[in-house]
Amino acid sequence: MSVGLAATYKKAQRAGVPLTSGPARKFMYSFLPAAVAGGALTVVLFRLGLTGLLPGAWLLLYGVAVTSAGSFSVNVLPLMGSGFMLVGILALVAPPGLHTALLSLGFGGLHIAFGIWIARRHGG
Repeated sequence: MSVGLAATYKKAQRAGVPLTSGPARKFMYSFLPAAVAGGALTVVLFRLGLTGLLPGAWLLLYGVAVTSAGSFSVNVLPLMGSGFMLVGILALVAPPGLHTALLSLGFGGLHIAFGIWIARRHGG
């Protein structure tokens, strides 16, 4: 999230608009609820000893956040969010031995692939 906030701040500076401008504010208001839910579920699942559900919950809720926030950004972002949701669902039903690979695929692979796509087609 800190990288996203820093990138949004830089982009707003380049455009000469405040960070609290309409699009940035809408993006954060649509992203934050799912991110906060992910944080709360992390605490609850950890306390209950259900840590095997964390990778799926993180990927799924991050996908929800990106899909929602993507409606205020480039149109490929909801597709990326859907990819996170799919990988999250897989992580919820996959054996624990695959969790690290699925986290890597989601948070590593999807970010890199879509980052390249967005940088080439939309300038960053």
